[in-house]
Amino acid sequence: MTETTKNILETYEIRKTGKQKTEFLQYVQDKAGEWGYDSHIEKGWFGARNLVVGDPVRAKVVYTAHYDTCAVLPFPNFITPKHMGIYLLYQIAVVLGCMLVPMVVLMFLIGSICSAAGLDGDTASAAAVLIGYIWMLTFLVLMMAGPANRHTANDNTSGVTTLLELMERMPEGLRADAAFIFFDLEEMGLFGSGGYASKHKKEMRDKLLINFDCVSDGKNILLTVQKKAGKYIPTLQAAFPENEIFHVEILQKGVFYPSDQVNFPCGVGVASLKRSKIGNILYMDRIHTKKDTVYQEENIACLTEASIRLTAEMAK
Repeated sequence: MTETTKNILETYEIRKTGKQKTEFLQYVQDKAGEWGYDSHIEKGWFGARNLVVGDPVRAKVVYTAHYDTCAVLPFPNFITPKHMGIYLLYQIAVVLGCMLVPMVVLMFLIGSICSAAGLDGDTASAAAVLIGYIWMLTFLVLMMAGPANRHTANDNTSGVTTLLELMERMPEGLRADAAFIFFDLEEMGLFGSGGYASKHKKEMRDKLLINFDCVSDGKNILLTVQKKAGKYIPTLQAAFPENEIFHVEILQKGVFYPSDQVNFPCGVGVASLKRSKIGNILYMDRIHTKKDTVYQEENIACLTEASIRLTAEMAK
């Protein structure tokens, strides 16, 4: 683990308020300058601040990760990239169990209390509906903009530190061939990357982009490949080989991972996952909760080495 990674884990793990983001961005810009990179902050949709290091136009490959911190939740964001049905059922269960069912119960109680207080039926119903809507809005706000999760080892401190270690370790002769973007507002709806993709549509149309999101918890490395990036699959296979520690899959069809790479035609999402004993299902858990504390250093080292190989191959 580099000294820079230690500093991120100890000092900049929470990046949710404007002040926290500003301090983090300044730290990264200072390190980028120390390592010989030019950098600038580019503003985007809904106040997003994306930090761009290097020259994405000149670079052969762009490496990205989102740096914003999610709100802490009582349940994990459970993701099964190769099993969309399970993923959707889980999302439905969360909405039903945490929003709709409590909303209906709350509306029933409010309606009953109003009726018992002697209010007419229309007034009681209106009060119940109003309280129901207030609960729904409160739930949605807490989901998106609630208190910051103080534990973000995997989501997405792991992606951030992968970019930083890659920046530091990239051979000087390859630094012009790589660029790095730290995206904001991924947790709010991919707004940072969406704004950047819209503004730089022409130059990013055929540019290989590798997005690291949640890469420190699990020994199954999954690369999800957007349509136009399919031509790079042989190059990715050479750069990200399997070994005795990691199982690697590079897939273009029958897989979905919801992160910033989906906004780019040549985007590739990289995530680490665990594998279930029953059903052989790749899954991610813990993220968005206080249990997001797993940071496997060997994952970051493996991805850094693979990315250097990829840059060298793309530079030929």
